[in-house]
Amino acid sequence: MSSTVHPDSVAIAQAAKAAFEESQLIPSSERVVALEAIRNELEARKTEILDANRKDMIAAQAEVDAGRLSESLLKRLDLNRGDKWDAMLQGVSDVAALPDPTGCVSYATTLDDGLELYRVSCPIGVLLVIFEARPEVVVNIASLAVKSGNAAILKGGKESVRTATLLAQAIQAGLSKTQIPGTYIQSIHTRAEVSSLLELDQYIDLVIPRGSNSLVRSIQNSTRIPVMGHADGLCHVYVDASADFAKAQRVVLDSKTDYPAACNAAETLLVHESLLTILWPDLARSLTSAGVTLLCDPSTLAAAAPLASDLIRAANPASTYTTEHLSLTLSVAAVPSVGAAIKWINAHSSHHTDSIVTEDEGAASAFCRGVDSAGTFVNASTRFADGFRYGFGTEVGISTGRIHARGPVGLEGLVIYKYMLRSKAASGHIVGEFGSGAGKKQYKHKPINASSVPF
Repeated sequence: MSSTVHPDSVAIAQAAKAAFEESQLIPSSERVVALEAIRNELEARKTEILDANRKDMIAAQAEVDAGRLSESLLKRLDLNRGDKWDAMLQGVSDVAALPDPTGCVSYATTLDDGLELYRVSCPIGVLLVIFEARPEVVVNIASLAVKSGNAAILKGGKESVRTATLLAQAIQAGLSKTQIPGTYIQSIHTRAEVSSLLELDQYIDLVIPRGSNSLVRSIQNSTRIPVMGHADGLCHVYVDASADFAKAQRVVLDSKTDYPAACNAAETLLVHESLLTILWPDLARSLTSAGVTLLCDPSTLAAAAPLASDLIRAANPASTYTTEHLSLTLSVAAVPSVGAAIKWINAHSSHHTDSIVTEDEGAASAFCRGVDSAGTFVNASTRFADGFRYGFGTEVGISTGRIHARGPVGLEGLVIYKYMLRSKAASGHIVGEFGSGAGKKQYKHKPINASSVPF
């Protein structure tokens, strides 16, 4: 162990590992009880938590005014915005109501008479989750961790420290009323703690950074622990030659303007060249009327010139199409075909979520198969890429990687599996009895119809 690892971090990691191991012998039904207790504690502490959030917002606004924090992060911080508080609580209940993701059999076979093998879903272990700004993520991740049987250590952004601290305290208070240890969910607040924990691969099983590409890369380069990256959302909408105008207008506007600071908001619009004079000008007018700044390539800029809008500007080819704006700014380019759109997206996107607007089934099929992203949509807003909207209750984040979990990561993304083998023979089973020689047994490999392990 490195001498730079702080003893307090070791204690946190050890407590998490011990809580995880203890919880594996607790009935899974107790996880539902725990989530109900957590929701009750959050409701009881609402006034205190929202007051802390207002203080975080005031401090964050000062950082925005000083140019040290972006407006998009400020918006993500606000727990009083719209129905965010109620949605956060509903997410806890929704997760509690989901089927138990553990103990599910995905493979079962008889190796020999009385020798049965099962592949069974189980928790990953201890999660270290690092995220930026949004304080409700504390509750989202804690809910998923508890339901999936994983312990978690959570690190939010410094901008939300007051809110996140009280949310974590409410969660631990809820857990203390159940059989699940209070140290099952812990929170940390400093980068030094993160740096120390990233060295403790003997206690922590998976790191989930949720934020910018720079954050994800920094974490990946700083640890031996497996990392499930949740990075930028450089999402595209491609309007195909056969697109219906009204449909294109609805999908594009919602993808960009519903919540521009979200990672599933569209950042680039691709328009088929045949639409430059018959659909694109009206679509550009709708977008600028909604306050969207359009950064256009030469073709789309020329076609939109008659609108004479200050919100229509020339793109910078070196940076425009690789920028996650997180605001009412949209990059625009023209492409000659669906094939060209697919190549453009695969070259420029963050492989998050991309959508096509088309009436051509062939184009839709090619787009969905050809675009290498976690989500490929047809005639639907990119904003649908969300664990809650998918029916996952909530999400840890949206994975743009290619490991076992991709897209919105809910309960299924937080479980792995183990193999359970049991002999029912009076003398047990040994490998030496099997082989190709005389008197040797042959493996039967006969499937078993099983939805749960019978022991």
